[in-house]
Amino acid sequence: MSDLISGVLAGNRRAIARMLTQVENQPAGVDGLLTALFPHTGHAWVIGVTGAPGTGKSTLVNALTKAYRERGQQVGIIAVDPTSPFTGGAILGDRIRMRDLSGDDGVFIRSMATRGNLGGLARATRDAVRVLDAGGFQIVIVETVGAGQNEIDIVRAAHTTLVVDAPGMGDDVQAIKAGILEIADVLVVNKADRPGATQTVRALKTMLDLGHPARLSTSVGHHGRMLPVASVPAPNGSDFWLPPILSTVASDGTGIDALIEAISDHRDHLEHAGRLAQMEQAQFAIEIQERLRDHLMQRVLQQVPSDAISSLIEQVQARHLDPQRAVESILEQVGFAG
Repeated sequence: MSDLISGVLAGNRRAIARMLTQVENQPAGVDGLLTALFPHTGHAWVIGVTGAPGTGKSTLVNALTKAYRERGQQVGIIAVDPTSPFTGGAILGDRIRMRDLSGDDGVFIRSMATRGNLGGLARATRDAVRVLDAGGFQIVIVETVGAGQNEIDIVRAAHTTLVVDAPGMGDDVQAIKAGILEIADVLVVNKADRPGATQTVRALKTMLDLGHPARLSTSVGHHGRMLPVASVPAPNGSDFWLPPILSTVASDGTGIDALIEAISDHRDHLEHAGRLAQMEQAQFAIEIQERLRDHLMQRVLQQVPSDAISSLIEQVQARHLDPQRAVESILEQVGFAG
């Protein structure tokens, strides 16, 4: 195990791949490995890329990676793919689109299956990001599965979130559904060489204008970050970040330099305004709550016999017991009464 940790910290690709497999499969002892790596994290800038299927997210990630490599930075990519209903593994569509990166030693690509996890991210994504971070990658790009309007979990793992749209993707009102617009730090209209690109940019600008803090209650969070009300910047405050809208043609690299500059500007904004530490604190708070929930659920299921749970389900189905009372009964059995 110590050799594996040393290999990851040295940037050994085989060790990193083995560690990522450990993160996905969760064998006994993996928590100790992650604990050893954690002090060596916190250096990579994590970019989340989300949006509807067909907007060209994978091609955009490919173009971004090439541009970062030209700038001498090492890039790790985590492509969260749909889970195969037959094998339970990832359908490696993103790797097919990133084949021209395969020979670059400064790029590491890992596909991860969602395994039924909602929100556009695999459950182990955060830990995988930390492995790449500890392995020396300065930029880590996380591409979500492209499931649509429920992909807001990316803000819990990324520093800068790109929301990718494209002309001809349907009704413009889709852009503001379910918080997908609010999580954007940078809005990207990809495939901008297609008809309708100008209208798409105009629609997004209109939506941003409607959602400007000057028009919103102070109880609204900042770009889906779930921050306390007190941390929301004043409408006229100098620390407010209004997401830029950029047009790109990722297939030929058009607009990629401007996109990298916008990502850099957002990073400077977070660091100079003192919001980076605040954002990370909020992300860690959510992660701890989620891990606590999952751990407690596992402990409860280990202590309560499966036949007892089956009996409660039957009682609920027969309308002899309501679901809330069934939960309370389970908690009483494990000593959480009251």
